[in-house]
Amino acid sequence: MDREQHSGGTELGRYLRARRAQVTPEEVGLPPGAGVRRTPGLRREELATLAGISIDYFTRLERGKETHPSPSVVDSLARALRLEEEEHDHLRSLVTHAALPHSRLRSSAGTPSAPERPTPSRSVRPGVKIMLEAMRPLPAHVVSRTGDVLAWNPGGLRLLAGMEDWPARQRNIARYIFLHPAARDLFDDWGNQVRGCVARLRALAGTDPDAPDLTRLAGELLLKSPEFARLWERYDVKGNSYGRKTFHHPDVGDLTLGYQSLQLEGAPGHRMVVYHAEPGSAEYDAMVLLDLAASDSAHASRTALHTPQGDRPY
Repeated sequence: MDREQHSGGTELGRYLRARRAQVTPEEVGLPPGAGVRRTPGLRREELATLAGISIDYFTRLERGKETHPSPSVVDSLARALRLEEEEHDHLRSLVTHAALPHSRLRSSAGTPSAPERPTPSRSVRPGVKIMLEAMRPLPAHVVSRTGDVLAWNPGGLRLLAGMEDWPARQRNIARYIFLHPAARDLFDDWGNQVRGCVARLRALAGTDPDAPDLTRLAGELLLKSPEFARLWERYDVKGNSYGRKTFHHPDVGDLTLGYQSLQLEGAPGHRMVVYHAEPGSAEYDAMVLLDLAASDSAHASRTALHTPQGDRPY
């Protein structure tokens, strides 16, 4: 019987367990065997055989007792687990990270001295904000490594219908997708959106599992969203940085837009996400309308805020 340990160990071991559970014997050309399988996916001994390593060595890897597999072992495991390139790279990162605690400097008392953890910056450079404005009517926003929405142009916020109703510090892509009541109706493929969103966070958790910004967000979503909790346990790490999304937007109707995610140099973890459509197309016209609606709404809000009570327009 292949008993699993769901706590303790390393991120490397947990990732191997989770990925092993998602590969069936049939997918790798093994007979399913007689009787009921107690283990989802491959058994330890099956994966060890496919990877060409001993069952004892693989068990030590999963349990966090072994943290220095060779590059050839990592590549063999990736092939046996049918990992794609991005997932293979993540496995390599986990192997590198797994060895770090053993090389930490120790204090005079002989205990590990944890390195200082700088708070991730939420600051967006003025030049980036100018770029956001210059991209109009293309909706665009800047997000942090955990998906906090840090800066935007009018369409870049309005495209996520209802997010503008949240306070600025609460605006986060994952929080919006899982918890905002408008999100399920907005995205044509909500299921794909949530999987990609969790994959980005899970990839971050693999190499920085104790990051305060990540633990706060993941803790909130684990508590409030059963769907997030289910996907979190899959350890998927493959997200999309470009493609197409279809929206059912309450302001401009249905539209399908291309999107591209761009890493911002000099701002670790920050990405600019830009949506686009062919000029002259119906989607482009919808982006123009969205930009105008967002601008009018922002202007009305500023006017209401600065107009004396007796002079407010009817």
